[in-house]
Amino acid sequence: MDHDITAVSEKIQAHAAPIRALTEEIGKVLIGQAYMVDRLLVGLLADGHILLEGVPGLAKTLAVKSLAEAVQVDFHRLQFTPDLLPADLIGTLIYNPRDGSFETKKGPIFANFILADEINRAPAKVQSALLEAMQERQVTLGDTTHMLPTPFLVLATQNPIEQQGTYPLPEAQVDRFMLKLKVGYPSREEERRILQLHSISDIPKIETKLSPQAIQDARKVVEMVYVDEKIENYVLDIVFATRDPEKFKMPKLKDLILYGSSPRATLSLVRAARAWAFLQGRAFVIPEDIRAIGPDILRHRIIPSFEAEAEERSSDDLVEEILHGIEVP
Repeated sequence: MDHDITAVSEKIQAHAAPIRALTEEIGKVLIGQAYMVDRLLVGLLADGHILLEGVPGLAKTLAVKSLAEAVQVDFHRLQFTPDLLPADLIGTLIYNPRDGSFETKKGPIFANFILADEINRAPAKVQSALLEAMQERQVTLGDTTHMLPTPFLVLATQNPIEQQGTYPLPEAQVDRFMLKLKVGYPSREEERRILQLHSISDIPKIETKLSPQAIQDARKVVEMVYVDEKIENYVLDIVFATRDPEKFKMPKLKDLILYGSSPRATLSLVRAARAWAFLQGRAFVIPEDIRAIGPDILRHRIIPSFEAEAEERSSDDLVEEILHGIEVP
């Protein structure tokens, strides 16, 4: 096992440096928001879609666009609006009157990176078309199924403060996102640096640092990161505590959680923890990796009850209590 860990460590050293270089490249135009950038890299390495939630103007779109520019991939930004149709997203069949045939016109979803801007502005049909493509990695037009390119990553943003004219994502569909990030305001010093950067006309250009093949190679190394049986049991304890907190000596949470996390949470937590360990240069997962990435995996997979809302307890509060309540191996 030691020999395997050493071999994987060497591979991580070789593949992690180019991935970490993306942080520096994105940092040319994005001041602060280290939390958001780190999690974008976790999603990239763990092949998981990401939902970013935050008020307008926090550089969510800029972060995603910068990541796409730093990686040599096809990138499409889709501004979701109430009049958007599924065909605007996935494409359609166009009738050719000359020979009576139908031609396939592929939609903008056929790209490596998709930025679904303000996803909660589009109606349910459009959201479900996107979420189906996310899950199946394919689109069916007429009788033909078309595979989406690899890598395929959806990064969606939503605005939590405006509810009028929006269609909130159903809880079951939010589960398709591996990570849900809550993006906060920058510090005073960071905002000063943003002011200084954008007060000049010559804003730095982002250079391409990574090829799609390099991402695929890095993902293979991430899969080699060792997860001990104790860590697996720790993850299972956390997820099962969201469903039946009484068994884990947290009876107060029983009435505060309406629905716990699905098995997707278990799979996502291990995959994301592997990617997090990889970014730290480690060939094995430790409990701190689970605790670091846990809130981003679980916050959208726990549905608080009316009692929790009455007590003003958010899903973040409940996740934190569970992570503190489960014994660390």
